[in-house]
Amino acid sequence: MNATEALFGALGNLAAHKLRSSLTMLGMIFGVGAVIAMLSIGAGAEQQSMAMIERMGVNNVLLRSKDLKDDELQELRKKSLGVSERDAQGILDGVPGVEVAVPRVEVDVYKIIAPGAKTDAEVFGVSYRQSALGRLNVRDGRFIDRMDERGHAQVAVIGPRVARDLFGYTSAVGQRMKINDVWFDVIGVLAASEGGNSFQGVSIGSTADEVYLPFTTAQRKFDRDPLQSPLDEIVVRLDGTVSPQATAVSIHNLVDRLHAGAEDFELVVPEALLVQSRRTQRLFNIVMGCIAGISLLVGGIGIMNIMLATVLERTREIGVRRAVGARRADIRTQFITESFAISLLGGVIGVVMGIAIAKTVAAYAGWPTVVTAVSILLSTGVSVAVGLVSGIYPAVRAAELDPIEALRYE
Repeated sequence: MNATEALFGALGNLAAHKLRSSLTMLGMIFGVGAVIAMLSIGAGAEQQSMAMIERMGVNNVLLRSKDLKDDELQELRKKSLGVSERDAQGILDGVPGVEVAVPRVEVDVYKIIAPGAKTDAEVFGVSYRQSALGRLNVRDGRFIDRMDERGHAQVAVIGPRVARDLFGYTSAVGQRMKINDVWFDVIGVLAASEGGNSFQGVSIGSTADEVYLPFTTAQRKFDRDPLQSPLDEIVVRLDGTVSPQATAVSIHNLVDRLHAGAEDFELVVPEALLVQSRRTQRLFNIVMGCIAGISLLVGGIGIMNIMLATVLERTREIGVRRAVGARRADIRTQFITESFAISLLGGVIGVVMGIAIAKTVAAYAGWPTVVTAVSILLSTGVSVAVGLVSGIYPAVRAAELDPIEALRYE
């Protein structure tokens, strides 16, 4: 018996017992589907994490003002002004390996309007360097430049959702918008980016809902609560010759002295967040892989159980085949091929189910998913391997039957 004859014979036997074959495949289907869905969700989460880390900058260190209550701020302000340009200058002068230290100030907004429209968004005053440091890609127009900052220009770069809310689907570049009581000319529209939630406990906004003004304009045109820090963030770019995590320790020690020990700031190190994210992702993959592996193991036990029952059911057939010249190898091949066919069909259906689960999660839960060829090959390969292993013992048992006793079996 060649492989082709064995395969068609196996498919014929499966087709003759459709319900039993379908029930036997369920373990493989669920196991493979779980593996693909798990790997797809994990790959999507990793992709989103990398996009967020890239936006913060793997080679950056972020010095942020802490969000504290007024009574806490009153006590802290007796010792510290808060995160300020003095900190940025101190970091540049006192910490080795620092390339630039770029300040950012958040504007307290109570209205953002355009003729006949309004929206809500976060508004920041930023340096012209912010585009490169924060991976801010401009879809239309341009970003703030050095002359805008020097001249306190009343210009704004807005996110895509802000542009849609204020100006619909017409071009936003060249239009005018009002933030609080100050009019601005729109000079650019940002491309959408990952964000709008927290990552490893760090809040990361989405550029879709953000507005950027020149840093000097934000300082001059808008009032700020005296208890608040003059700045809400300083992005420190390193030159690549030093470790971000080691440099963060030096920055913390320096700023702590400048603030007289007041704990009104925090440091965010994207590189450390990336390491933590990968560690969490590995743990997630191990846990979900074990769950999916248990499903495949249960499926393999189901295949072995059915194949052993099939051996008893077809004992007389085995005896007849042996009597007309079939070898033990032919009998083994027949039963192993049937086990292979069950696991392969179950794996293929499981692949379809896993992709459907991943797409459903992406559509309804809003989680990113990425179906990769590796996940499909891995899950299908494990399914087939489990099926083959599960079919070996029943196949050997069938091949070892005595032909005479098999013919007498009722």
